[in-house]
Amino acid sequence: MVWRTELMKNRHLFRCALSVLLSAAVLFSSGCKAAPSEKPIGAPVALHPPLGLPPVPIPPNNPPTKETIALGRRLFYDPRLSKDNTLACSSCHLPTTDFSDTVSLSRGVGTAIGIRNAPTLINTAYLPLQFWDGRAPSLEKQAVIPMENPIEMNQPHELALSKLKQDPTYRRMFREAFGTEDISLGRTENALASFERTILSGNSAFDRFQYGGDKNALTPQQLRGLVVFMTPNKGNCAACHTITPQYALFTDGKFHNLGEGADDEGTFKDLGRFSQTRIEADKGSFKTPTLRNIARTAPYMHDGSLQTLRQVVDFYAGQGNSNPYLDKDMKTIHLTGQDREDLVEFLKSLTGELPPNVGPPGKE
Repeated sequence: MVWRTELMKNRHLFRCALSVLLSAAVLFSSGCKAAPSEKPIGAPVALHPPLGLPPVPIPPNNPPTKETIALGRRLFYDPRLSKDNTLACSSCHLPTTDFSDTVSLSRGVGTAIGIRNAPTLINTAYLPLQFWDGRAPSLEKQAVIPMENPIEMNQPHELALSKLKQDPTYRRMFREAFGTEDISLGRTENALASFERTILSGNSAFDRFQYGGDKNALTPQQLRGLVVFMTPNKGNCAACHTITPQYALFTDGKFHNLGEGADDEGTFKDLGRFSQTRIEADKGSFKTPTLRNIARTAPYMHDGSLQTLRQVVDFYAGQGNSNPYLDKDMKTIHLTGQDREDLVEFLKSLTGELPPNVGPPGKE
């Protein structure tokens, strides 16, 4: 009889516990709703890279769709993302100069002057880290950092989002792209990044020669320049601006100290990658920029201090500026005047095509 009494008691406790759990589940489902996903809805769009580029890496939680790309494109050209409604992403990454800036140091709202030159966004989808110092781990995180930067757009994210929420067109576009009119920072990041991944350039004269089998695509001078570019004891350029048998990004995506920006004592006003890693050897190191479309993206270097391709070639020929952290690949090279002219002409052969739908919305 005792065991029957205990069994009945345990059944009663189990039923009570189950009842409590079911009641809690009902209350939770009726009173609390899961946050809408920041992953796009709809069918992903395949990005087809042009000749000379590898497949575009796509994060699994942000596949590009027609709707997110269109939304990101509108956001990219919208000056309301800045404090005084005068500065858009495109203000420093101009489509007319292949998504680079035209001044040495980029300008922010008002009279603010930045500390670095705005690099091109061409093919930035392939880079594992963004910005000259690599402080953003993805295009998504890079996209909204300038919005809050006090010497760039200088506007809190909350204020920028509140502006977008007042626009019925944005509410519709966010709903179509993400299934909700909730305009969040994460969805804004995803949309901007999806658009920026479409800014691809390849099919240059170099690509047609190297990967397309057109042996007449390069001029004799450009062919000589390619030899200078590839030869270790001449240009040695390919040590960092990489070319592979299948494709060419013209960047290793890594950080190097060229001595550019060092004063006569070998010290740096801008410490570059060190500001993120605090590793002594990273002082004065900056990310290798792509050389694609380089003839159209002057000025050059992280501080925009060099105005022409010939100045860049002469800088490397002089082995950069001496300092304790100079990269091992910055070695003495021997270039004649003809070598330098040939190398500049080869760099001009890297100008490729851009997609037709990356300019301001409605201007295909």
